[in-house]
Amino acid sequence: MISLLSGLITSKTRIKILMRLFLNPKGTAYLRELADDFQASPSQVKDELDQLRKAKLLVSNKEGRQILFSANHEHPLFSELHSMVKKALGMDEILESIIKRLGRLEQAFLIDDYAQGKDTGIIDLVLIGNIDKTNLMDLTAKTERYIERKIRTLTMTQEEYEKHGAMLKKHPQFLLWQQKDETGAASLPASALKS
Repeated sequence: MISLLSGLITSKTRIKILMRLFLNPKGTAYLRELADDFQASPSQVKDELDQLRKAKLLVSNKEGRQILFSANHEHPLFSELHSMVKKALGMDEILESIIKRLGRLEQAFLIDDYAQGKDTGIIDLVLIGNIDKTNLMDLTAKTERYIERKIRTLTMTQEEYEKHGAMLKKHPQFLLWQQKDETGAASLPASALKS
């Protein structure tokens, strides 16, 4: 899947930065944090950040002694890059499969690493609604093979989410999909609609 981007961009570090900051549009990161996550030298990561900032794909803000980097939402290619990153990570496949086959889904969101844009190979997905768990197991296994990543799911009814959802709010989250109204019309969140 990552070959979608590696065919266009030769620097693996640059690809990792784009994946990290363009999956979740609210994602941010510091130089040292990225270097640690990518197991790369800070100077190598800094060179790539500088190139992406020069191309105006990233913006930066100083926070104390640190510089915080994020995707530039105003860039004309923001929507396309956000969409490409989601496709490269298989998010479009996960969403399409889930929405069509899992019963009455009300919300789907990522938590933890992928919500922060970190491609760790394990996707933590929370599904709210009346979910067909037998179909979910089968669907998860098939999707894992296709996207070459492990998917861990947590399913909750709306009542369970209202009762226990506060504990999930302690984790980084990124809303992938939400039911729009009582008619069952589906909608992606505003951040996903830009893709």
